[in-house]
Amino acid sequence: MDHTKLLTSITHTFFRVATNKKSTLLRSILKDGKVSTAIVFTRTKYKARNLAQQLSKNGFRATSLQGNLSQQKRHQALNGFKTGTYDILVATDIAARGIDVVGVSHVINYDMPGTSEDYIHRSGRTGRASLSGEAYTFATTEDHKMIRSLERTLKGGLVYKDSPGMVADNVVTTDNFVTAEKVIKKKTVANVRKNRQKVKGKRSSQRNRAVSFDFGV
Repeated sequence: MDHTKLLTSITHTFFRVATNKKSTLLRSILKDGKVSTAIVFTRTKYKARNLAQQLSKNGFRATSLQGNLSQQKRHQALNGFKTGTYDILVATDIAARGIDVVGVSHVINYDMPGTSEDYIHRSGRTGRASLSGEAYTFATTEDHKMIRSLERTLKGGLVYKDSPGMVADNVVTTDNFVTAEKVIKKKTVANVRKNRQKVKGKRSSQRNRAVSFDFGV
């Protein structure tokens, strides 16, 4: 795969969202009219099946592609997506291998991929045949390490967006995480120094009693 072409032909947008708001955010994105066809990636086959069922119940033309399907059901799902019977294909990484459908407007990472390589492969499902494409990724507070890795891979070419009422209390940005780490480290160092000063100010007999108590003597 031409990684350079991928980076220039696809827009990479990260939506900061609380874990329990992912389904709500997905429905909101699918309703706004910008998404004509989409492959939605989940981490497990059970989530792929359940999410596709939820979307169908909400009026979306969605199907799933996951490991529990028979070869016939898999063919029906993929063929239905190719021919327009379905607009949304919810899939796992393994089930989506080999999918080559031209004209997919969006890839939506409902769950963060495990590696940068997986992200590249997922995103490559859109932006084919010299067409532009968009990759949306739902980012929770647990995903900060992967986000940092992707920022290096994509050379900082990420766009962050928030949706009202859907962002976790501690939003996901690498700058915020770095700041948080510095604050925690600063507090830890300050507490250590404070404790040392307290011990230093005690008489020798008090320090010895404290040490003896700590070690169960």
